[in-house]
Amino acid sequence: MPCDVKPRFLVLYGSQKGQAQSIAEGIAEEAEEQGLVADLSCLNENEKYNLEKENAPVVFIVSTTGDGEPPDNTLQFVKRIKKKTLSTDHYKHLCYALLALGDTNYANFCNCGKTIERRLQELGAKQFYATGYADDGVGLEVVVDPWLEGLWNAIKGALSKMASDRTAHLKANAEDSAKETPDSSVPDVQINLLSITDQNCESVGAAVVTDSKFASAASSSASVASDLRPASPAGSHALASQCHDTASIPTSAPQPQSGDAGVSRVVLAASLICSLPPLSESSLNVPALPPPYLDVSLQEVDTIEQIVGPMIKETFHQVPISKAVHLSRGDSVKTALLLELDISAYPTMTCQPGDSFDVLCPNRAAEVDNMLIRLGLQEQRNQHVNITLRKDTKKKGAQVPAYIPQNISLLSLLTWCLEIRSVPKKAFLRALVEHTRDSVQRRRLQELCSKQGAADYNLYVRDPSLSISELLAAFPSCSPPLSLLIEHLPKLQPRPYSAASSCLAHPGKLSFVFNVVEFPACTGRPAGRRGLCTGWLFDLINPSLVLPGKAESSSSPALPKIHVSLRPNCTFRPPSDPSVPFIMVGPGTGVAPFVGFLQQRAEERQRKPEAVFGETWLFFGCRHRDRDYLFREELEGFVSSGTLSHLKVCFSRDDRGDEESAAPQPRYVQHNLLLNSQHVTEILLRQNGYLYVCGDAKNMAKDVNETLIEMIKTELQVDQLDAMKRLAGLREEKRYLQDIWG
Repeated sequence: MPCDVKPRFLVLYGSQKGQAQSIAEGIAEEAEEQGLVADLSCLNENEKYNLEKENAPVVFIVSTTGDGEPPDNTLQFVKRIKKKTLSTDHYKHLCYALLALGDTNYANFCNCGKTIERRLQELGAKQFYATGYADDGVGLEVVVDPWLEGLWNAIKGALSKMASDRTAHLKANAEDSAKETPDSSVPDVQINLLSITDQNCESVGAAVVTDSKFASAASSSASVASDLRPASPAGSHALASQCHDTASIPTSAPQPQSGDAGVSRVVLAASLICSLPPLSESSLNVPALPPPYLDVSLQEVDTIEQIVGPMIKETFHQVPISKAVHLSRGDSVKTALLLELDISAYPTMTCQPGDSFDVLCPNRAAEVDNMLIRLGLQEQRNQHVNITLRKDTKKKGAQVPAYIPQNISLLSLLTWCLEIRSVPKKAFLRALVEHTRDSVQRRRLQELCSKQGAADYNLYVRDPSLSISELLAAFPSCSPPLSLLIEHLPKLQPRPYSAASSCLAHPGKLSFVFNVVEFPACTGRPAGRRGLCTGWLFDLINPSLVLPGKAESSSSPALPKIHVSLRPNCTFRPPSDPSVPFIMVGPGTGVAPFVGFLQQRAEERQRKPEAVFGETWLFFGCRHRDRDYLFREELEGFVSSGTLSHLKVCFSRDDRGDEESAAPQPRYVQHNLLLNSQHVTEILLRQNGYLYVCGDAKNMAKDVNETLIEMIKTELQVDQLDAMKRLAGLREEKRYLQDIWG
């Protein structure tokens, strides 16, 4: 008797940091339990799939990176489908669903997903399920979870409809029907876009899936960087008491309350390690246990490896720091530092103004030591790590991480390969439950990874960027094996920085500016900590740091070397035509690339005195005129030389009123833009000028964008929608460019 053939569908993903890939892998794993077969491929693996001939439903999971760009492994696919030679019915046979990941802190939200969807529809493809637009700014799972829950019924409906249509088509052919069979290969379903703004995200598709392997695989991680089984509820009193006994994290003062039968009980505030009703008394929908897929063993070696740098250096160059300067003054402002690198030994590192580059930094030695102690492996720190695939794994597409070299020591692995500060995803929390002895702590981990505990997960884990080390410290009975960390922790990512110099003006030199990031203490983090890379750089250069107003000392100790790699950038650069005017908006360290712009312009003016140069405007903002006015002397020098036509500076924490005129002074860069609205709109709308914005995405970039819309509304006398379209047109023309970070 022949075996039943399970219906198949295709899952394609485009992922920059692994979140889209994780979701796609979860779908592929769940398919078997749904009675289906999923063919999983990355979008750049075009030898594994053929959309031109695909006759099964296709599910796309794609993220967006940079300024609305496709992930690296999606670029070629996007280029392929954007070819103008393709006909409007090229994909008329294709039916698809799409989940787009993005971040509303950035202007081009989910742009890669929107680009792919728009092009698929232009080429005749039909949609069988509502598109989801997930926002990492508030938590991907808010949209991802309900979208995934409804996906299975949608896929089965699409498969059923397509099979029915094929049967009808064959029957019509057998009867030699003279009628042309209509193109109905796609089920007739109502499409309602699912986004973070929907009031009821769970209204998509059919019944809620109650045991999903992937439902929260996309829970966001902080740097960088992106899952149901009933459990018996624990009483809130017992849970609160246990939390009070097992942690020293402060809570609000207990208040006696009268419970049933007049018994007095203590109510504590919720925290990372304890919850309150109704969550503490709820039945939970927790993710299914992610399938383990790695076997990890340690092997003793004769020689002890010396940690001198990263193991994988193909694209990175080790360059010396030639200068380190403290730019800010006083304790009440952020610590801003300038580092100058000597890249003269690498002539191929031609850095243009506006370019950025990656710095490869290690995990902090103290945190690596703490992790080794936590895993009970401090004595094995110098042993080699052997990693192989489990033969019995049920994980689809399981692979040994390519970023972990062979014959690497455990110490090197934790120092250079794994992002041990990454925020643990819900799937990771679910896996940790199985290695937690204390029942109350197990319950709390279940809550944090459950659908019912989504708000607590965001509040106590995601929002404060809690690391796995900090989480383990809060749950002392949790003892995960090394294999679990390697399976769930992402690759240690390099940190990007914008160049703050011009190689034309300073050959062989590359400068950058950064604030030392500070993470405050919170529940789960008894003491604050510094950002990984900025803290590491500060410690490296601190002995030789030149303080404000002090001359460099010839007796300063030699500065160390760091590993850097240029990031290709062809858009965030000054106009190629020097006569075109441009406007720069860069508060705080966002001024960095514009220093490079102006150094380049000053050098060009000297070399080509006969050339015509357009107007240049810089809108800069900081807290205090005398503490964090970065590059003040250099910027004022650019004004004096005519390189910078207009310098507009505001100070948010200084007195902003003029005692004689009582005229309010602008507080932020967007206020200065409004004061100069006529000039700005003249440059952008009538002189074909450029606008560059660099800095914080969450606040400044959004405020500047909204201000520009208001300025265009006023100047052109149009409504909000028309102003937004006009601004979007500037983006399309690459005349409104952003270099922003979250």
